[in-house]
Amino acid sequence: MSSSAEEAQRALVLFSGGQDSTTCLAWALERFAHVETVGFDYGQRHRVEMDVRLETLRELRVGFPQWALRLGDDHGIDLAVLGQISDTSLTRDVAIAYEKNGLPNTFVPGRNLLFLTFAATIAYRRGLTVLVGGMCETDFSGYPDCRDNTMKAMQVALSLGLDQKLRVETPLMWIDKADTWALAESLGGSQLTQLIVEHTHTCYHGVRDTQHAWGYGCGECPACALRKAGFENWAAR
Repeated sequence: MSSSAEEAQRALVLFSGGQDSTTCLAWALERFAHVETVGFDYGQRHRVEMDVRLETLRELRVGFPQWALRLGDDHGIDLAVLGQISDTSLTRDVAIAYEKNGLPNTFVPGRNLLFLTFAATIAYRRGLTVLVGGMCETDFSGYPDCRDNTMKAMQVALSLGLDQKLRVETPLMWIDKADTWALAESLGGSQLTQLIVEHTHTCYHGVRDTQHAWGYGCGECPACALRKAGFENWAAR
């Protein structure tokens, strides 16, 4: 696809308000003529992200007026039923641990599959042809619904099921967290990386009262550990 054709596209970003989705949003705003966002409330323990994401959107609009012109509506979807049928440490007050199958109990089965399905439904109604998500197979917790093959399969299924070509873009798929920080810097300079530090949320425990060099969080959960290590590796370059 030519750059001019890509710029004419309209995209929907799966936006949790975390480091990864904020970087993906900036990536999309650099490429597409019109970008909308969607967030999902599924009974997550770190539900604070639903409030933080709105704050992050406001900061992006104010700090990057060139992007504000392309940034359209935000959509909030109630997926409480997912939390009701999930027995995970992200939807229950239990310790984070690994299951017998090797996956951490932070894995919410079907989460990204449902997210993409609902996002595609919104995209169909809104005339949006690109779905953008922060799924990553390089620096992740082993979730099967973050894998590139899963994304490719979902792209085919959604396009067939809606009888409309949808493209699923995952700009972080093959980079690690240090490279994600670097990507954010290349897109919006230190202004964007500082916005990510101050306003985004990653911590699984929902901790927002302790700020580190890399952002807010408990500093101990897997999400914080990945974010911290990535920041330190990026800063050391």
